[in-house]
Amino acid sequence: MNNIAIIKVEAINIIKKYLLNLQNRLCHVLEQEDGKARFIEDKWEHTEGGGGLTRIMTDGAVIEKSGVNFSHVYGRALPQAATAKRPELANSPFQALGVSSVTHPYNPYVPTSHMNVRFVMVEKADGSTHWWFGGGFDLTPYYGFDEDCKHWHAMAKEACNPFGLDVYPRFKKWCDDYFYLKHRNEQRGIGGLFYDDLNEWGFERSFAFMQSVGNSFIKAYQPIVAQRKQHVFGEREKSFQHYRRGRYVEYNLLYDRGTLFGLQSNGRTESILMSLPPVVTWKYHWQPESGSPEETLYKVFLVPRDW
Repeated sequence: MNNIAIIKVEAINIIKKYLLNLQNRLCHVLEQEDGKARFIEDKWEHTEGGGGLTRIMTDGAVIEKSGVNFSHVYGRALPQAATAKRPELANSPFQALGVSSVTHPYNPYVPTSHMNVRFVMVEKADGSTHWWFGGGFDLTPYYGFDEDCKHWHAMAKEACNPFGLDVYPRFKKWCDDYFYLKHRNEQRGIGGLFYDDLNEWGFERSFAFMQSVGNSFIKAYQPIVAQRKQHVFGEREKSFQHYRRGRYVEYNLLYDRGTLFGLQSNGRTESILMSLPPVVTWKYHWQPESGSPEETLYKVFLVPRDW
């Protein structure tokens, strides 16, 4: 094995070790906050090589459904979702590693959360290697609280600051632009961080940023769950939560790059669609009452701003 091949193997191994540890820590924190349910683990193999560990928690005291998925898959041709901006890499073999986490709480006052960190490496026929990191995290509240939004974005900023003071504003805006439902003219939530194609910092710094994002997600989400999980709610709030979850479904199936990448690469459908909520409703031309908390979500919280 030549030196370049050894470096590739070592890089993949250290990323994989971190991602599996991140999956364990996320599951532990969510189980602690729920206090009742536990994650079940499903080990699977990818049709073209590799596989993953999907962990799912359902019907908890706090969490209605949560998925924390690790995957390390190989493919013969990079999917269209990844080649749109890289046409020169089309039909090239690849491997991709990542952890994705989506949590849908039972209580409508606890926001839905999403986090993903990933690494992709492509080897062209000419022997050249191309790689990049991507990911981020975002929050989807149903009822907004200023202090929650400020805390969420403070943790996002803290994750970015060691890498340059321009990083958080750039990746925050990218997140606001990315998690936007064009057909609804709505933001999915209050944003957070999103980045892709990250390799200009070099491997070590880019990998350090992946770790900072993954670690900061735990610090960002856990206190919000702890603060809101005992909040009293009724049928009105639950109905609105189910309605707003419809936007989550629409976004993931129409726009989300991770979902499209997984489906286009012949990934495991059950694991790819773990992000979808358990109960959703659609209502024809529903509008919030004037002055209601539901209207406040649209007018105050689902508007990109500097938190």
